Amino acid sequence: MTTAITTSQTIGPFSHEAWQWAVDLGTAASAAAAGIAIAGTIYDGDGTPINDAQIEVWQPGAEHAEAALDVPAFRRIPSDDQGGFTFTLADIGAQPGQPVAYVTVFARGLVKHQFTAVFLADDPALATSAILEQVPTARRPTLLAAKTSDSRYRWDIRMQGDMETAFFDYV
Repeated sequence: MTTAITTSQTIGPFSHEAWQWAVDLGTAASAAAAGIAIAGTIYDGDGTPINDAQIEVWQPGAEHAEAALDVPAFRRIPSDDQGGFTFTLADIGAQPGQPVAYVTVFARGLVKHQFTAVFLADDPALATSAILEQVPTARRPTLLAAKTSDSRYRWDIRMQGDMETAFFDYV
């Protein structure tokens, strides 16, 4: 009998230390980006903040704007003790109907990381988004970051429950 062990199953409990290089790159990139800040909290199925998650963010279209960075358009952010996270993206102009970022979540209790996307709620082209059209209407708000000030947005990630964030399968 053969078994297939995936990388998700072999990462171990050391991700914060092993991935610190990427966190440092993401911190430097966020500091350099005078653009769109998205803050939120990641919650488990009981509504408890997850204090040891890793959130990986890829910003489509930002490669040229961040060409001077070691890894352009990329952020990796650990959640803090209260499950909070913040990342700042380059302001690359409107990408109507497109996600402002693609997000991968690594957290305790997950055998496999989860994929999602975040859109800006004030994007007038959301109704024509080919990606959002694939998500049931009632679940679409879980992908929308609400504007809180000129360049700040609020977006929470819920791993399970009534307001579970819509996650995607990529095949």
